[in-house]
Amino acid sequence: MEAIKEREQFSKRLKETLKRAGEVSDSPAALVRAFNRRYPGKPVTDYAARKWLRGEAIPSQDKLRVLAQWLGVTNDWLRFGEGAKPGKHLVSDESSVPDYELMRAIAILSEDHQTVVRELVAALRRAEKQ
Repeated sequence: MEAIKEREQFSKRLKETLKRAGEVSDSPAALVRAFNRRYPGKPVTDYAARKWLRGEAIPSQDKLRVLAQWLGVTNDWLRFGEGAKPGKHLVSDESSVPDYELMRAIAILSEDHQTVVRELVAALRRAEKQ
């Protein structure tokens, strides 16, 4: 029973911070679009966002970290409600994340192609040090 209450409380805090940040707080599709622009990993689905908003699931730690940073709250407050209740939210948009589109493009490549990108970046760094 306690897990259900935790999920419901997380959902309430998520909706509250979305609203304070000027985001649509009841639309999984809007949440997915805004979140996936900021998250460098595999994109989340409408289904996952719907579960977050309905209090049926809590995102994994990496996703929670992105949500908290985007919405200007601490991870602990968003996840557990611990710590001071946030006041004014400082919302960062994708322009505040350097080369976001590049990171996103790399993240969706196959593992082999990601290895090529890593090796290329390493070679370029070595060349710049010379």
